[in-house]
Amino acid sequence: MNPNELIIRFDSVDAQTNGPVKRLVGFVRARNLLPLLDAADLEANPRTAKTGPITADIIDSIETTPELFPFKTKGILVASANCREMERKRFYMTFDDPTIEGILDGGHNTLAIGTHILALAHGDLRAVKKIKTWPDFKEEWLAARDKVNALKAATNSGDGGPLDFLVPVEVLVPSDTEDALALEAFTRSLLEICAARNNNRQLADEAKDNKKGLYDDLRKALPDALAQRVEWKSGDGGDVKVRDLVALAWIPLSVTALPDGASAPRPADIYSGKGKCSTLFSGLMQHPDVSTALADGTHELHNPVVASALQVTGLLPDLFDRLYAEFPRSYNANDGKFGSLRAVAVAKDLKTKPTSPFGKTAVDYRYPDGFIVPLAYGLKALMERTPNGQVQWRTDPMAFVEQHLDEIVRKYKVLIQAFGGDAQKIGKNEGSYTLAYDAFETELLKQTKI
Repeated sequence: MNPNELIIRFDSVDAQTNGPVKRLVGFVRARNLLPLLDAADLEANPRTAKTGPITADIIDSIETTPELFPFKTKGILVASANCREMERKRFYMTFDDPTIEGILDGGHNTLAIGTHILALAHGDLRAVKKIKTWPDFKEEWLAARDKVNALKAATNSGDGGPLDFLVPVEVLVPSDTEDALALEAFTRSLLEICAARNNNRQLADEAKDNKKGLYDDLRKALPDALAQRVEWKSGDGGDVKVRDLVALAWIPLSVTALPDGASAPRPADIYSGKGKCSTLFSGLMQHPDVSTALADGTHELHNPVVASALQVTGLLPDLFDRLYAEFPRSYNANDGKFGSLRAVAVAKDLKTKPTSPFGKTAVDYRYPDGFIVPLAYGLKALMERTPNGQVQWRTDPMAFVEQHLDEIVRKYKVLIQAFGGDAQKIGKNEGSYTLAYDAFETELLKQTKI
């Protein structure tokens, strides 16, 4: 078999059909889940499973009350567009598109069950202590697969052995694999089913939008090193939040003529309303004038204007970091004492040294983003709409910041003093964004006249 095909044997199973979806519902013994642990990944699940209190409780239930375990858990939800029934309650299936097929829900159950089996195979709980995430588990699972096989061979099925506990398993398959329209409807339904199942655990909206492909072009616009550190999917462990990037994207997006029905957030929402920024971004990216809805439930961007704004966004995290690093120096250059502001901590006084928000490079101060977000919005003055409606930079923004930041901060410093150095008030005040934009625009006009 190839890595994406497997056979699952149920102890008991029933089939239910409605519309394009057929559901196989039943109990599977842990020993018969081994092929699923071999083949399936969590790419189709909107979030990545991690070990913690949830997985610890699941393992405890398996160890203390294995007979009750199948009634304590929702089990595992699997989807396969290619599945056929065999003899003896066995089902052959493949995961041809791992982005929508495989384990849709129950990632923590799968991780806990797999980790428990590995501990039994090693005969030592310490051997699985290093497992923190699903990728950690998969690496150890592959390395210890021979030990797992030996454990299975050494215990007879049905005698109450360590791999005999039952797990509830649901498998979603097409109701009619011979009908192309029914198959397409099944595939399209998987994203919606997956999102609904995970809603019960307060799945972040960003994770759903990521599965729909709404962030694909934003991801491509970013430097690779940064894109790899973004938590596109809840639980991935990235140290950059996708909603921070989506909020920045609204700076160039607000330069464009948005399609009917789409709207931009207020400038202050980029700081204090990032959830709203994400919601409006989701609506924009799913607008029929912006993207095409594909059969699998994902969206493909076709609007060159929006695409240009996302390309401009690609440079904003580096610009934000530059502003964050240089702002204290410019503040001090204008007869200020940045280190004395109440929201500011000096690096030399901190055990954990501060870093820039996106690039995580060392900086001299730690302070709230509320000081910088209005300045980042001011970069909008350096953008322009071309005759075909696309967004581009009017001048090199990095060079502009290097040359003009001191003068911009000279004007902006008045605002900081007026709010008593309260970064939160500055970040939430609409006037902060107008002042920053005007300061950038004034310096740009001066540069143009030279």
